[in-house]
Amino acid sequence: MARILVADDASFMRQMIREIVESEGFEVCGEASDGIEAIDEFKRLHPDIVTMDIVMPRKSGIDAVRGIIEIDPGATIVMCSALGQEALVTEAMQAGAKDFIVKPFKPECVIETIQKALEKEV
Repeated sequence: MARILVADDASFMRQMIREIVESEGFEVCGEASDGIEAIDEFKRLHPDIVTMDIVMPRKSGIDAVRGIIEIDPGATIVMCSALGQEALVTEAMQAGAKDFIVKPFKPECVIETIQKALEKEV
């Protein structure tokens, strides 16, 4: 099953994503609380997919997407955004993200989006 890196500055959001994806058999191989950590963990872990919050300290999710895509142009990244962040989601998609999940999360939407993004990867 796919290995997932979860990047979000809120620990409860990381935990929520972890519980959702692990209940479907995915492995959370790492977590990051900001964009710099996300890039560092991506380099270290080489996950199959990254879930990335847009608004994070030190380096935004969009800048982290750019950094990860520089390392691996084929990286699979799914953005996590709150309602009202459509412009930021568009910017993230242009930077290389494959899809997005809207907060608050519906577990079935999280799984469906991750599975869809992984299928695009093949």
